[in-house]
Amino acid sequence: MLQPPIEPMLARLSRELPSGGYLYEPKWDGFRCMAFVSNGDVDLRSRHQRPLARYFPEVVAGLRTVPRAEFVLDGELVIASSTGFDFAALLGRLHPAASRVERLSREIPATFVAFDALAAGDADLRETSFESRRAILEELLGPGRSGVVPTPMTRDLELARDWLRKFQGKGIDGVVAKHAALTYQPGRRAMVKVKEEHTADCVLAGFRVALDQPVVASLLLGVYDGDVLRHVGVSSSFPARRRRELFEELLPFTCSLRGHPWEHGFNLGHSPVGRLAGSAGRWDPREMEQDWVPLRAERVCEVAYDQLDGQRFRHPARFVRFRPDREPRSCGFDQLAIVTPRLDALRFA
Repeated sequence: MLQPPIEPMLARLSRELPSGGYLYEPKWDGFRCMAFVSNGDVDLRSRHQRPLARYFPEVVAGLRTVPRAEFVLDGELVIASSTGFDFAALLGRLHPAASRVERLSREIPATFVAFDALAAGDADLRETSFESRRAILEELLGPGRSGVVPTPMTRDLELARDWLRKFQGKGIDGVVAKHAALTYQPGRRAMVKVKEEHTADCVLAGFRVALDQPVVASLLLGVYDGDVLRHVGVSSSFPARRRRELFEELLPFTCSLRGHPWEHGFNLGHSPVGRLAGSAGRWDPREMEQDWVPLRAERVCEVAYDQLDGQRFRHPARFVRFRPDREPRSCGFDQLAIVTPRLDALRFA
């Protein structure tokens, strides 16, 4: 029986789905998780080996109903509802109080979506082909049970492309391609993940300066919600030379905080994901020092992003270009591609 820790196999990013002997699965927007089950004992481990079983008792119970006494699965923990997937609710499940964990397991239960089998009984499957491992996974779980389901899979390239077009957004983070002959390679980027970028025109309303020199560290992006300019994220990946150029370019647009749309702060509402690195974050002048430079809300830039958390970019957006042809007030939330997947259509495709 395999024992933790085992590093999960990873994926390299591509913009095109490969063809020829590949099997395709949705890339879920949840917590990567490996399940080690041995005679009723269930050990759930995150990608970085954090124990997760105590936070998801409903998943533990579901794994205990699998007829095989010993097995190891790789998969993703997700929380799904009739309207889509909820990553923020998943973060909220990591609570230290046992009573709250128990209540949340009933109110917002999680599901373990299994997409690989590393062991079954005393058989180590890591050197067998993915096609064989997938067959064993389906045999282990059948059509699924409470708290545990096998991920949808297709060999049809056009159907996989359709998944990308229809479902990437809130909950589905792209498509993963695995060659039928692929062995399980812990820690290696042996799979292929494909994400489609979306673009949006945002108001450039501020920037942060690097700690040690006068260069732009990140651009602060806003989108209008009616008459209110909402902070939706940042753009931060610039070469050193471009950071210096941006600093000089933006200096004439700096302004006083007084009268600025974010004079009284931004993203002040509660969000479990707002403080994560790369997310939109928050700033409250009542309790924080001002760590950003306000700009007159006059310039518009086009950015590319891959995922939203509510109305915020999950990761730093990629700067594409300035848009002098766009008026700031034309940058509204209607342009953000918030996609809610139809769970039944994806699951049974």
